[in-house]
Amino acid sequence: MPTYETVQVERDGAVVTLTMNRPERRNALHPSLDRDLRDALGHVSEDESVRAVLLTGAGDGFCAGADLSVLKDSPTPEELYDHLTTRYLPLIESLRGCPKPVLAGVNGIAAGAGMALALACDLIVMADDAAMIMAFSQIGFVPDSGASYFLVRQIGYTRAFELAAEARPIDADRCRDMGLANRVVPGADLVGATQEWAHHLAQRPTTALALTKEALQFAQDHDLKETIEFESELQMNALQTRDHREGLAAFLEKRDPDFRGE
Repeated sequence: MPTYETVQVERDGAVVTLTMNRPERRNALHPSLDRDLRDALGHVSEDESVRAVLLTGAGDGFCAGADLSVLKDSPTPEELYDHLTTRYLPLIESLRGCPKPVLAGVNGIAAGAGMALALACDLIVMADDAAMIMAFSQIGFVPDSGASYFLVRQIGYTRAFELAAEARPIDADRCRDMGLANRVVPGADLVGATQEWAHHLAQRPTTALALTKEALQFAQDHDLKETIEFESELQMNALQTRDHREGLAAFLEKRDPDFRGE
């Protein structure tokens, strides 16, 4: 893996931790961070020995959203559109499309585009003193970076509109209760808890999990018939993996499977 200016990369066996490293700005998204994070995600996606990814933030915040200093020169509407579609769209797609389980370890605040970044991950663990906030309306903006896409699908229209319109912090327990987070742990345990879960997932059948991500994402936007047909196509791929054969043999032999991500 390359060395980056704004992303720390740590490897522990089959798990790679990507830490956004602009703590002085609470890891606010900036062209350098966007670029480094996209590149790092590209490398872990292509590395077959990586079987789970953990995304977190350095310091006391996960990601404060967009670095609003980029707006100080009053960009034109066309420049803002280009900014969102050429920077944020590829970043969110790289998270969504990563063929490994991606866990977000949310420390401190995940605001605006930073909240969208967390929601783009497959699983979310929050520190008990962390919070999310759909902050866009505070500056007269619309949810972007895929925030509206994720919110309305995960919690429904009325609650999504409430969070976007009110722009109030949502504490970790409420995030979990609403379905915006999977687990809440004491802040001191966040790193250990997310790494433990990531290592557990790294022992699962990696290809099957990648195909499962495809199936669930497809199902969000298609009807039952189309989804079953797509599942059937994916299942043909799963059938040919070594992990499927091992899982079936382990089931028949009443033993734990030895998945290798093959």
